[in-house]
Amino acid sequence: MKNNRSFKRLWGKLRRTQSGGLQAADPDGGQFRRGGLRATAGPRLTRTPEAYDPSSDMNIPFSQWTKEQICGWLEDYGLGQYVSLSRQWVENGQMLLSATPQDFEKEMGMKNPLHRKKLQLALRAFTTKTVEKSAELDHIWVTRWLDDIGLPQYKDQFHEARVDGRMIQYLTVNDLLTLKVTSQLHHLSIKCAIHVLHANKFNPHCLRRRPGEEKQPTPSEVVQWSNHRVMEWLRAVDLAEYAPNLRGSGVHGGLIILEPRFSSETLALLLNIPPQKTLLRRHLATAFSSLVGPQATQEKREYGNATGHIPLTTTAKVKPKKLGFTQFSHLRKRKPDDSADYICPIDTGALTVNGISRLPSAALRGLSPSLCSELLDGLQRCYVKQGIFLYFSPDFAYTRIVWSVL
Repeated sequence: MKNNRSFKRLWGKLRRTQSGGLQAADPDGGQFRRGGLRATAGPRLTRTPEAYDPSSDMNIPFSQWTKEQICGWLEDYGLGQYVSLSRQWVENGQMLLSATPQDFEKEMGMKNPLHRKKLQLALRAFTTKTVEKSAELDHIWVTRWLDDIGLPQYKDQFHEARVDGRMIQYLTVNDLLTLKVTSQLHHLSIKCAIHVLHANKFNPHCLRRRPGEEKQPTPSEVVQWSNHRVMEWLRAVDLAEYAPNLRGSGVHGGLIILEPRFSSETLALLLNIPPQKTLLRRHLATAFSSLVGPQATQEKREYGNATGHIPLTTTAKVKPKKLGFTQFSHLRKRKPDDSADYICPIDTGALTVNGISRLPSAALRGLSPSLCSELLDGLQRCYVKQGIFLYFSPDFAYTRIVWSVL
C-alpha cells in the first residue's frame, strides 16, 4: 500500500511535455519552410551559398576563380576531401591550371592516381573550352552503369576513385588494373560497354533493362541490352535455372554483339552448363545464333577458325605491361599522352580487339541511326595505327588486314 501511494504521488508530479510549443509559436507551422530546425541540415550548412554559386561561375574564366569558388567546385565535383589542403595552397584558378600532377600529390595530398586524372581532365576541359556529353555523367551514375553491364562487384572501387563519365571515356588498361579489374573478360565487357556509350553519344538511358514488345530483336537492339535484359532473354528461351549465374559476369548486349570471340561456348561456360549436357548446349547455341543474327554468327565462326585464334576463357587475367631494358632509354622522350592505351578508342569508328584496331560490321549494327549515317558519309577509308593497315570496303561486308612496315 505504501509503495502504491508513493507511485501515485510520483505519477501525479509528472507533466506532459509541451511538444506542440513550436507549432503554436509558428503561425505557418503547417507549411514547409527551408531554414527551420532540421536534423539533416548540418552538412548543408557547412558552406554558405554565397561561397560558391555554380551558375555565376559559368561566365567567369576558370583562371579568375577565387579560392572559395575553387573549393566549392571541388566539393561538388566529388573531391571534397582535398578542400582543406587546397584552401591552404591554391590562391586562384590560374595557379591550379599551371600545377602538375606532382603538385597535386604534394600540396593537396592527392595520392590516388585516378583522383589526379579526374582533376586533370576537368582542368583540360576548362582550358580547351570543350563541351563533352560524358561530362554530364557523375560518379553516382557510373555505379548504376556497372550494375547495368553486370559488374556490380567493382562499385566500391569505382566510387572510391570517383570515376565519372568523362573518366569512363578516357579509361586505360592501367586504370582498370588500379581499380582491381584484372579479368580479361571484364576488360572486354567494359570496353564494349564504353563503345556502346560512344555510339549513343553518352546517352545515360541508352541501355535497355526491361523486355520490350519486340518478338525478334535485331542486333542493333540487342547491343543495347543490359545484363538484366540478357537474363530475361535466358528465361524466355527456357534457361531460367541458369540465368542467375550471369550476375557479376559482365555479360551484356554490347559484349555479345561486338566481341568476336564471345560465342555460345563462352556463354555456356559462364552459365555453368555441364559439357555432358549436349542437348542443352545445342539448344543454347541455336538460340544464341538466332539472337545475334546470321551475319554476326558467320563473323564469329570465321574469327574462331582463323589461325592463331586464342579462345576466350573466363579465367584469363590481364597483366600490367613490363618495361624491358631497351625501353628505359625512351622514358624521358615519351609523351604523357596515353591515348594508345585507351580501353575504347576515342574514334567511334574503330574498335580495338586483342590489340588490333578493327571495325567489324557488328559494330555498325550497334550504332545509333544518326551516328551510323555520319560514319557512312565516307564509305572508303583507311586506318593506320600500330603498324597495321586496315581497309574498309564500301559495303563494310569485310575488313582486309594488310601487315606493313611503317
